Amino acid sequence: MRCKSYRPALLALMLSAFCAETLATTHSLGIERKLYGESIAYDMNASGQVAAVIKEKNGISHAVVLDKGKLTRLEGNGESESEAKRINEKGEIVGSVKRDGIWRAFIYSNANGRREIASLGGRHSYGAALNNRGTAVGFSDTPDGDWHAFIQREGTAVQDLGTLGGKVSYASSINARDQVVGTAMDSEGYRHAFLYDETKGMQDLGTLGGQLSSATALNDHGVVVGSSLTKDRRWHAFIHDGTRMIDLGAKIGFGDSFATGINNQGHVVGIVDVPDMRLAFVWRDNKMILHPSGKSLYLTNAINNQGHVIGASYDRGLNAATMPSNSVPFVDYGGSKILGFNMVFFSLALLMAIFRKRLKGIFYSDRMPG
Repeated sequence: MRCKSYRPALLALMLSAFCAETLATTHSLGIERKLYGESIAYDMNASGQVAAVIKEKNGISHAVVLDKGKLTRLEGNGESESEAKRINEKGEIVGSVKRDGIWRAFIYSNANGRREIASLGGRHSYGAALNNRGTAVGFSDTPDGDWHAFIQREGTAVQDLGTLGGKVSYASSINARDQVVGTAMDSEGYRHAFLYDETKGMQDLGTLGGQLSSATALNDHGVVVGSSLTKDRRWHAFIHDGTRMIDLGAKIGFGDSFATGINNQGHVVGIVDVPDMRLAFVWRDNKMILHPSGKSLYLTNAINNQGHVIGASYDRGLNAATMPSNSVPFVDYGGSKILGFNMVFFSLALLMAIFRKRLKGIFYSDRMPG
């Protein structure tokens, strides 16, 4: 949630109902903004090692690994920009680095340094995820200018995963069984979530009734999460259990929702966007937990098997942070009970909009990025 500083006492009281419960839910990872700039955590393993980026004011990102308070940059001489996306239990990080205008995927470890991953014949490759065996996935351009998802096993050539009949595909996650998920274009030009394995190839996971969908993560049991357009053109988070796509956005009941991570316990994390407000969500134990992002996480990028949600909080800038998935929420309802909250939520949102309009110029607000 974009918690704002209002002068009118009533608005402050209304906002405190959302923000007070989340004051103690996040844990800053200690990347000092005055020293490094904004920061975003993308993943954390069981040892507490973190794959993150620090961001300059101009938006340029630099990949770092945070290990026991020590921050190590992953760029070398002559490299202008980089990203770190995932870290496995061995401390290997997958990401991408830019040199002379060309992006290349890489795997980095303290023991072996950095190894670049080749492209699919084009100029660029981007690393998106890896598993504990060091098998990496991502996407690359091809000689004809298309973009395809790839998988790269240690000691073997990069393998093109193809598409769903169109020209584009992107891999976003891989599990212990080398199953891969991502987004691919079909023969009609629509982008759909996919699940790939060596036996069945690339499978279209469909949508929630709309024309588009995207898969962002999966766990070792093959359960997939992502987001899809619905028939009424809203984005809803989903979970795919191997046979069907389940609408998590319907359990939330409002806004556009996007699932970003899932762990082996089946706990799902993501974000919910409504006008002038953002919430983080956790779906666990058949309950939907909603956290206003003013003092909780503004970005949720992953959830590990220890139950840590990894991402960034926001306080006049992004700060790499984590949050326990069982944090005390503002809302912790299951099933139809959340509908009652929706009525309160929308009434509050309407009152806030009225006060903002009438009291324009009396109070100030901190604008969030993009």
